[in-house]
Parts: sequence; C-alpha cells; structure tokens
Amino acid sequence: MKAESNVAFKPFSKRTQQGFSLIEVMISMAILVIGLVSLLGVFGIAMAATQTSQQNTIAKQLANEAMEGILTARETSNITWAQINNTGAGGIFVAGFTPIYNPGVDGIIGTVDDVAAGLQTMDVPGQSGIFAGNCPAAGPDQCVPLDNYTRQIQILPVFPVGGGPAYTNLRAVIITVQYSTPQVRFPRQYVLSTFISPFR
Repeated sequence: MKAESNVAFKPFSKRTQQGFSLIEVMISMAILVIGLVSLLGVFGIAMAATQTSQQNTIAKQLANEAMEGILTARETSNITWAQINNTGAGGIFVAGFTPIYNPGVDGIIGTVDDVAAGLQTMDVPGQSGIFAGNCPAAGPDQCVPLDNYTRQIQILPVFPVGGGPAYTNLRAVIITVQYSTPQVRFPRQYVLSTFISPFR
C-alpha cells in the first residue's frame, strides 16, 4: 500500500543572482584610489623629513657653536661688554645673514675678521666609518661644504615690560641659521635665543 504525501512539488524556479552595478564598482575604485594617493602623500612627507634631518642637525650645531662662542668670549674676558653687540651699535658682531665662515684671528664666530678665514666645511667620516679629521686636505674623510647655510647674529637691547629705557646689563642674543633643501621650496630656519649679561 502506498502512502500518499500531501507535499506539493513546486516547479523549479530560477533564482536571479545580483552582482555589483557599474556605478558601485566605479565608486569603490574611486575610494580606493583616493586612499592610495593619500598614503603615497604620507610616504612622501616621511621621506622628505628623513632626508632633511641631517640638514636640521647641522643648522642646530651651527647656531649652538655661535652661541657658545659668544658666551665663552664673555666668560674668558676676551671681549668687553660693549663689544657684545652688532657692528651698527658699536660691537664686533656682523649684522644680517652671512655665509658660514670659520672663526677669524680673534677666534670668535660672526665677527668681521671671519671673511679672511674662509668658508667652513663639515668633516664627515668616509667609507671606512672612521673619523680621520683631515678636512680640508685630501684623505678618507668627506668634506661637506656648508654653502647652502647662512647665519645671522642679532644682539638686541631688552626693555622693561611696562616701558622705559633699556636695561644696561642685559641683552638678547638671537641666532638664526637659514638653509635650503631640494625637498622644500622655501628656506627653513633654526632660531636659538638667550639673554646675556656682563656678569660671569
């Protein structure tokens, strides 16, 4: 005896498959391209920062050596308090941006006699990685010229906050090193400032 089933068989129905429309594909590709371009921009900024890090370090060193020279000359009494000023105010330090010269006969950076000492170079160890200290003579070290750097030493009077005449025993020293790099269109600057007094 056959058992009858109440299950009705439906005829085979073809299911329609839905995919992405052309608009959806184009929008997703546009979002992907925007993300990749942004990522490439970040990589470019990181590479430029890495390549300019050496120039930044050199600028800091050039500013520090000028500041230390002024303070050392004051400490050792090589110059008087009146001489710690720009040339226009009766001092010995050249005003305005100048190339990076070696210190002149007086041994102080930024004075008039530095021009005769010639341009300064940076001594970098050669391929061996061992520092020989033989610049500017020929040898294993690399002598890197600092011709894309300029330095300005400003020595300014300091005035009281409420107004009045400038302090006689206090001056502001502002050293600015300006340099250019191939990665950046505009010159970059490193500024170092402090106050100086005649008291040691």
